[in-house]
Amino acid sequence: MARILIVGAGPAGAGLALALVRQGQGQVELVEAAPDALGRFRGEGLMPSGLEALERLGVWPLPPSVPHRPLAGWSFALEGRPLFAVDEPFDAGPACHLVDQPALLRHLLEQAQAAGCRLQLGAAVVGLLRQRGRVSGVELADGRRLAADLVVACDGRSSTLRRLASLPLEEEEEAGLRVLWFRLSGPAAGVIAAELGGRFLTVIGGGDSWALFASARGGLQLGWLDRADGDAGAPPATPGAWRERWASAAPSALASLLRELEEPAIEGPLRLAVKVGLAPRWQAPGVLLLGDAAHPLSPLRAQGLNMALRDAVVAAERLRPVLATSEAAAIDAAAASVTALRLPELQAVQRDQRREAARAERLRREGWLRVLLSALAPWAGPVIAHRWVREQDRLRQGFPLP
Repeated sequence: MARILIVGAGPAGAGLALALVRQGQGQVELVEAAPDALGRFRGEGLMPSGLEALERLGVWPLPPSVPHRPLAGWSFALEGRPLFAVDEPFDAGPACHLVDQPALLRHLLEQAQAAGCRLQLGAAVVGLLRQRGRVSGVELADGRRLAADLVVACDGRSSTLRRLASLPLEEEEEAGLRVLWFRLSGPAAGVIAAELGGRFLTVIGGGDSWALFASARGGLQLGWLDRADGDAGAPPATPGAWRERWASAAPSALASLLRELEEPAIEGPLRLAVKVGLAPRWQAPGVLLLGDAAHPLSPLRAQGLNMALRDAVVAAERLRPVLATSEAAAIDAAAASVTALRLPELQAVQRDQRREAARAERLRREGWLRVLLSALAPWAGPVIAHRWVREQDRLRQGFPLP
């Protein structure tokens, strides 16, 4: 029986571990460098494509211990005026959801451990072991060596194993782009959440671009797009200045509520560098990349969690028939087929993200266009909304899973 070593306890790693142990194929071990990998910031967006993956993993619907809720819709504001709003779901399918991702990962890991997966936290991988030109395991920072018939690298966008396995990443030009995340709490945040009505709000105005939503775990999350070019001015230095910056671009009712936030209720910013790319090849003898290690994604339209879960589903399906033995050639062939199955969806998703990001960037840079569309919002808004909905299908549904 094959020994499978998964590195990284994010959605791709936790999902794959659960899928493999439930299939009863292979001996599965999962190692994670961080002592508490679940405590870091993680996105909350679950598209219908991600819900499908959770259903295939056997964990949807989620238990009450994993905070989650359907999204009521999407709304957009331009230069302080509402532009358009769209209700969820768009069609007969399920609505997008928000989920407390650390709680979701905890649930996946608990289920995987209960089914027989061995989990090690605080175990950093520093090297790959090789025998006869093939990866045969990993070396940990504490000197231990773990043997494996297949090492699955789910260790994130700055993947150490991707580099060690000499699997190149083709990066997109996102130089200097960061997302600054804030958590807003307290009574005023509760009033703002009621004003949002369960919608995900995107605001563009005065050269700024930010998003606001009520978090599945309580309070509000606000993501502000920061650029190195500095053409929108330096980021504010204090919570009060941030509050005023947001209010200056928001519709009047929301702006008034934002100004009522107490400074201690504004937590952040947490700065997250944006890295976007795609590895043209996810497999080398004895190793397979999944999730952000294979395809770090833009944060636009919440694809990272969903694509990682779908990677796990496809990888488990392709590996299942060959793990009853430890035949290296069969395992490598199955791992290689994962790239072929997953690349088309990832390429399409990244194209759609680039298209939408380019439009948002044009609005951010061209003040005359923002002012014009804002003034024409009662007439232009429904037309823009109709076009936007039509173009969201792939970002919501993905490709059919095999």
